Order: sequence, then C-alpha cells, then structure tokens
Amino acid sequence: MTAFETLETDVLILGSGGAGLFAALHAANAGPDLSITVAVKGLLGKCGCTRMVQGGYNVALSPGDSLERHFMDTIEGGKWLNDQDLAWTLVTGARERIRELENELGCFFDRNEDGTVHQKAFAGQTFDRTVHKGDLTGIEIINRLAEQVWSRGLNRLEDHRAVELIGGGDENAIAGVLMIDMRSGGFLFVRARAVLLATGGGPTMYRYHTPSGDKTCDGMAMALRAGLALRDMEMVQFHPTGLLAGDETRMTGTVLEEGLRGFGAYLLDGGGERFMDRYDDGAERATRDIVSRAMFAEMRAGKVGPLGGLYLSMGHLDGAEVRRQFRGMVERCADCGFDLVSGRVEVVPTAHYMMGGVEFEADCKTAVPGLFAAGEDTGGVHGANRLGGNGVANSTVFGGIAGDTIGAWVNADDALHDPDKTAIEAAIDLCRMPLGQPQGDLGGDLEAVRDRLFAIMWDDVGIVRDAASLDRAAGDLTALEADLDGIGVAVGDLAYNLTWHDWMNLKNLILVSRAITAAAKARVDSRGAHYRSDFPDAGALEASAFTRVTLKDGDLETAAEPVKFTRVKPGETLLD
Repeated sequence: MTAFETLETDVLILGSGGAGLFAALHAANAGPDLSITVAVKGLLGKCGCTRMVQGGYNVALSPGDSLERHFMDTIEGGKWLNDQDLAWTLVTGARERIRELENELGCFFDRNEDGTVHQKAFAGQTFDRTVHKGDLTGIEIINRLAEQVWSRGLNRLEDHRAVELIGGGDENAIAGVLMIDMRSGGFLFVRARAVLLATGGGPTMYRYHTPSGDKTCDGMAMALRAGLALRDMEMVQFHPTGLLAGDETRMTGTVLEEGLRGFGAYLLDGGGERFMDRYDDGAERATRDIVSRAMFAEMRAGKVGPLGGLYLSMGHLDGAEVRRQFRGMVERCADCGFDLVSGRVEVVPTAHYMMGGVEFEADCKTAVPGLFAAGEDTGGVHGANRLGGNGVANSTVFGGIAGDTIGAWVNADDALHDPDKTAIEAAIDLCRMPLGQPQGDLGGDLEAVRDRLFAIMWDDVGIVRDAASLDRAAGDLTALEADLDGIGVAVGDLAYNLTWHDWMNLKNLILVSRAITAAAKARVDSRGAHYRSDFPDAGALEASAFTRVTLKDGDLETAAEPVKFTRVKPGETLLD
C-alpha cells in the first residue's frame, strides 16, 4: 500500500469560494475553540467560481420588491422543479447575508445618489434587485472573505486536491477525506469530525465554458462514488453571452455579464438584425435557457459571424454610462480586439453553471452523517434554471448556514470515526492507476481525450438533445473512459505533475458527464435548461418530478421523484 500522512481537524472545508469561506467564518463563530481547516485545489482567495462572479447578488431590498416576489421569480424561472423550502431559504437568507457582507465583512457595493444600495436589472426577474460592485462583484466578496479567514488564523491546505470521501464507523459516517498534496504528489488523509463539500461545479466538459480549467466537478464525482444521490443533473445552464475570440485563446467562452442585456444591449445575428423578439416577449431579457436556445437556433440556421457566433451590441446606448458601469467588460473585450461601447462583440452560448448536484437539506446536511454540502455542489435550489444573481446568493446563504450547522454538530461532541482503510487503499489505487503505464494507443495524448469529450457533450448533450444523441453520447462516454484508463502518465517527479492531475480531472469530468447524460435520457420532457427536441413539451406542471442519479457498482441508476409543492402550487402565487 502507498504510504500516506495523516492530519486531524475538527472541521474540514473543501473549497474556498463563497460557500466554503462563509462556512469557515460561521463555524469559527459557532465554535471558537474548534480547529477548522480550509482545503483548496489552488490558492485561497485566488481560485473558485465565486471570484469570477461579475454581475451581482439578488436580494429583495427595495420597498417595491418583496421576498414573495423574489421567491416567485425563482420558482417560475426554475420551471417549478425547485425544492421550494430551499428556494425560500435562499431569498430570505439573502437579506441577512447582504447586510453581513457590508456591515461585518466590509464589502463596498455600488450606491445610488441617496446612499441606498444600487440594484440593477437582470434577465428573468420582475424587479431590478441585483446588488453589485460594478461588474467585478465576486472579487469584492472573495477579497473581503479571504481577509477575514486570514486574520482569524484558520488552517489552510493550499494546493491540495480532495480525491475521495472516506467513511467509517457503524453508520458509515464521514471519517475524513483523502487528498493529494500537489506540491509533493504525496497522499494525505485528513481525519475530521465534520466535512463540508463546497468545491463548486464547473461544467468544463463542454467546448465553450466559463469556469477556469481547475473546475472539474470533483465534488460531484466524489459524492457519486460515496453513494450519494445527485438530483437535476440534466440541468446544465448555458450563459447566452460567452466571448468568442477564436480557438487559440482561453478567453473564448468567458462571460460577458447579464447586466449588459439588462442595461439594454441587443443580440444581433450575423447580418446585424435583432432576433430575440421572435422567440420571447422578454426579448434579450428572457431567461438564460430561452436566450441560449434562440441563439443556438440562429447559429444552426447559418446566421453567424466570422467565428461562427452572433453579436452583442451596445452602440445604441450611452457610451459614457457603458464605460462607467461595465469597466471590466469594456476592458476584457478590448483585450480581445472588440469595442464593446460602439462596436459589435461576437458571442456564443457557453456552459456556465450546474443546477444539479448533491441532495441536501436546508440545514446543509446530506445522507452521510457528518458530511455537509453547500453551493454549486448541491441541487434543488434553482430547479431547471438559475436566475442570474441567484448563484452567489446561493453560495453565501447556504455557506453561512452550513457553518452554523457544523458548529452545532461538532459542539455536540460528535466523535472522530476510524476510517475504512480498504476505501483509502482503493482510492489511492484509482489515483495511481495511470502512473508508469504505457502511454496507450493515443500516445498519452490527454488533449485528444479532452477534445473528444468537448465534442460529445457540446454536440449530443448540449443546448438541444434527443434520444438518439443521448444514446450516442452514453456509448461514446463509456468508450472514452476506457481510452482514458489506457493512457499512462510518466512517473517522474509527482510534485505539481499537471499531466497526472489532468488525468484525474478528466476521470471526474467523464463520470459527471455520464450522470448528466443519464439524467437527460430519463427526463422525457423539456424544462428550463433541458430541452429535448423529441419531447418539446414541458408536461403537466402539477406532476413535476426531479431526476435522481446514483452510482452502484460502476453503473448509473436513475429515478424520478415528485416535487413537493410545500409553499405554492402551479397556477397559484404568493403575491397579492
């Protein structure tokens, strides 16, 4: 057996985005004497999806807005597939969290002339409720959270990747997490009384995607292998306006934020004509799923620009205001040779967010005792479609709740469990499988595997799907995983061995891609981000069901579970 080191901590938090850092701070407040460790695949404060948030944070603050209105927008945007108790927790908790961000953590959000918080328009909402810091909101939030974590001296494991959740004890409660110290390539088992899964999602299995390459659905893959159920995995959100700057740059696929369309930007086809009013009364301010499908239809009809995309145009708007409100977007476009203020920017729908994830409760508990989950690793909050601005609210609201719950859990003298050593050995063997093997038929070319994964998911499990494409994808993913398993990685120095880590990244991405495909095959209707051309109708809202995917003996099993309308039923509203 490969040797590994052991570390003990009361609380282990996987991930340093909004969910992970809020959880760390709240757990520290709930248990000042607890040892709390934040583990992150990169550097704390410098990686994760929350830092990449541009647009803002949805919260009902204005006199004309209400919790009920925010809730109904969330449920209707989610096509009635949301867990309504989770959605209600989101909208109510957002009010508390935004005040905590400003008054306790020091965030500075944009203000109106009268001193009130400025809230801008985002698509799919009936009220302008998106709080922001220009178009760099995520940087503001993560910088302040990271400062607080550093100032409190909480333990950090940077450049450590989690590879397996390890159970133990009679109840198979969480015993800890097996990790790789990327600085040395050595294994580390972190024994913990409570673990939070907050690694984020990151649909980087698609040709065009917004997250950075280190986001590879590790948390969801670990959850599947640990026997946890994932819900709504077919619901992968495509952001309509991903920058299209050519295949030679990673800037392609990165988001041009939704506030641009909220401010009045137009979408144009390759001939310079607006088209969104033919698809929805909300035109460019329709929800992301509707706009992405409309763009995809225009692209398939051949109405495209020189790079194969469509255009975003703001030339008809006040240029000075565009520069003032969207400085980051203007500079990003300029770096890629586009003039956002007075020209046209070529864009393409880009995989952005996963509405699906681990089934969890409103207090962030999962089916495994001692294992908690928050943020994009979880499913149920957003249903079939996430409203822009609800993502960072989700992470921070449930991250704080997770910290509170974990603090109470550990303070109740919940004991450390002895780990299942067989599970640790199996996990190490899986990670080390490619080391020293021959390079295989593909000559060790992981980029060839990645390109095939991009093609499978974009072409067959993308914005529009059908039975034939999903069957084809299921077979192709199985074959692709077999090819990956046959690729060897030279042993050499395992310190920062990026080829080895890329192999593990692809292993996780293929597993989660299989889960997405299985859930999409199981859902024979069209809701939100999931559109099947062979089953275009939404079906009866009153009979809404969510999908559940589990992994058993290497095979994925799917089931359908009825949505519980705990607060409002289809055809009803909470509004007066």
